[in-house]
Amino acid sequence: MEVARQLPATDDEGYLIDPGEWNEQLAVLLARQEDIDLTDAHWDAIRFMRDHYQEHQVIPDVRFVVRHLATRFGAASRNLVFELFPYGYVKQACKIAGMKRPRGWSTG
Repeated sequence: MEVARQLPATDDEGYLIDPGEWNEQLAVLLARQEDIDLTDAHWDAIRFMRDHYQEHQVIPDVRFVVRHLATRFGAASRNLVFELFPYGYVKQACKIAGMKRPRGWSTG
């Protein structure tokens, strides 16, 4: 499988230029580049992010994703987003979810 032909245009840091080109197969490829095997919890976070973006046309702040995961998986999962995406919400979660790189946020 030739990955380069399947990937839509990205910026220098690997974020999609057009979030409308995102799909779940692409998410799997992007996650693989981050050494992440997507679980049901990853998909829950990613789909929440995508839905929020579609509704509000803005990338959800990490606190909204934390709250969503806590509602779905219990209060003990408060840090779940950081366990799922250990190198950072912006660097990994936003990239895998097909978001543009958020302005003003570090990739950490």
